[in-house]
Amino acid sequence: MGKHPYIVWHKSFITKADRQDKNNHKSCVLWFTGLSGSGKSSLANALDKKLHSLGIQSYVLDGDNIRHGLNKGLGFSKEDRKENIRRIGEVSKLFVDSGTIVSTAFISPFREDRCSVRELFPEGEFIEIYVRCPLEICEGRDPKGLYKKARSGEIKDFTGISSPYEEPVNPELIIETNSKSLTKSVDIIVDYLQSNKII
Repeated sequence: MGKHPYIVWHKSFITKADRQDKNNHKSCVLWFTGLSGSGKSSLANALDKKLHSLGIQSYVLDGDNIRHGLNKGLGFSKEDRKENIRRIGEVSKLFVDSGTIVSTAFISPFREDRCSVRELFPEGEFIEIYVRCPLEICEGRDPKGLYKKARSGEIKDFTGISSPYEEPVNPELIIETNSKSLTKSVDIIVDYLQSNKII
C-alpha cells in the first residue's frame, strides 16, 4: 500500500545532527540478531547499562516487550514476522533521529527483512550484531521453555526447529556468547562504537 497523496513529510526545525551535538555522541541502531536463547536481550541490556554509565543516550527495544504493545496483534507466521521487523525498523529510525543509540533484540530470522531495515539508514547507522551460539546450547539454556514446546509440536514456526534462521552474511560484529563472557561481549561493542567515532 503506497503513501496517500495528501500525506506530506513535515520537516523538523531541530535536526538529527542538532540532537547528536547536544548529546555529544552520534546515534545508531545496534541490531542484535540470533536464535532464541543466544543471549540477545541479556547482551543488549548489559550494553545499555554500560552506555548509561558513560552518559550516553540509549534505549533497548526487546522482542517480547514490543509484542506486549505495538506488535501485540502479530503472530509468528513468515508474514507476521516480516511486519514485526518492518515496524521495529521504523521505530528504530525514529529513535536514531532523536539522537539515541537504540539496541534491538529480535531474532529477526530472515536476511531479506534485516536488509530492508538496513536500507532505512545512512551508511554507518545500522550496525548488525550477530549473537552467534550453537543451537544445542541455545536449546540447553531454553530460558522460556520454548524449545521444549517447539519440539513437542506445541509451538509452530519456531526458529531453528520448524522455521529457518538465515545467518547474517556480513555483519558488523559477531559475538560468540557460548565462549565470551557478558562483560567481554559488552566491551567488544563499546570498542567498536569508540573506534568508529559513534561515542
